[in-house]
Amino acid sequence: QVQLVESGGGLVQTGGSLRLSCAASGSIFSIGTAGWYRQPPGKQRELVARITSGGDPNYADSVKGRFTISRDNAKNTIDLQMNSLKPEDTAVYYCHAIIQRSILSTYNNYWGQGTQVTVSS
Repeated sequence: QVQLVESGGGLVQTGGSLRLSCAASGSIFSIGTAGWYRQPPGKQRELVARITSGGDPNYADSVKGRFTISRDNAKNTIDLQMNSLKPEDTAVYYCHAIIQRSILSTYNNYWGQGTQVTVSS
């Protein structure tokens, strides 16, 4: 069993900061690309940022220069530092990772349960 557990969401004012953390646990052999997605109210889920196993990041245009994704391969954690938050960043944020459970298994997609981020104007 593999679990992704997010933490760090909450309510913040415009211009504020939050740090989201995602911890992967369970039977894990290797974590490939991992990242954060978000789903604003009434909209589809969208990519926010992702990072390869080698540490190369990729960001949505809307968050470039404000958000920073990082990972700790030893601890199986993926963090998202969010600065200069705007009301349009309000959404449920989901952690995603491509995980190989054993050397003999394929990589599969895993999602966290989501954490709410609300930015007030």
